[in-house]
Amino acid sequence: MTIRSMPMNTSVISIQSQVVHGHVGNSAAVLPMQAHGLNVAAVPTTLLSNHPGFATMRGRVLESDLVGDLLRGVEERGLIETSRYIVSGYLGSRANGEVVADFVERARQINPDIIYVCDPVMGDAHLGIFVADQVVDCLCERLVPIADLLTPNQFEVGLIAGCQPSTWRDLEAAAIEIQAHRRARLVVTSCALADTPPDMLENILFEDSSCTRLSSPRLPLVPAGTGDLYTGLLVAGLARDFTLVDAARRAAAVVLDILGCTMAEGKNEMQLASVIDLLRPASSKHAR
Repeated sequence: MTIRSMPMNTSVISIQSQVVHGHVGNSAAVLPMQAHGLNVAAVPTTLLSNHPGFATMRGRVLESDLVGDLLRGVEERGLIETSRYIVSGYLGSRANGEVVADFVERARQINPDIIYVCDPVMGDAHLGIFVADQVVDCLCERLVPIADLLTPNQFEVGLIAGCQPSTWRDLEAAAIEIQAHRRARLVVTSCALADTPPDMLENILFEDSSCTRLSSPRLPLVPAGTGDLYTGLLVAGLARDFTLVDAARRAAAVVLDILGCTMAEGKNEMQLASVIDLLRPASSKHAR
């Protein structure tokens, strides 16, 4: 039997940024998936010393030829056949987004059951847009339309739909427009709508013709990478056969616990190593 015929049992292909210090991108999302028993093939779109919130940052966005080459290696090792999920996050460049879109389309030809989870990282309500316009265009034109599950925040929903939803009716209309492409399930994070209590934030789920609003306390600390951590936990829950609502509720609870511990330690960056037990599943269900 050849090496090619014995691929590693991989469950997730995660294509996101990677940093040396801190927890954003794959540096936030991979650990919770591994803690849930998932094998993760982590493909970087950047190699950076830290996220841009610091006074200095070293490293660079990776060239699309390199990202594409790594994804070809993933394909050659047979990891598409053994994976249930492709997850994409921060892209760094439009060229990287095009490479990811091409990879997802090839993967579906090889494994029609593979599920593409797109976290369309573009910005947030506090910072505005923090990627190039070409990245926004690539996400809206190529990646969002082919996704099976999307995890944008409220601000990013506005960028995709061409509006800035501030009410429940606005958000519902934007979600319907986004879902028109592929009937993708949608988890809109960090929502503060007109009727959201001022001390709360909501994660709002749109699945088929139903929607669910899940509330969490609004904390004074929101470190970089919480969205990446949340998406990793969400995918881990889905891989353990939880419903989208249950997976979203559990993911939010874990993120809240981790932020509470981070605040208790007086830190500004998430401290995942010190709370690793929180990342492990609390159920006897097994990932597959």
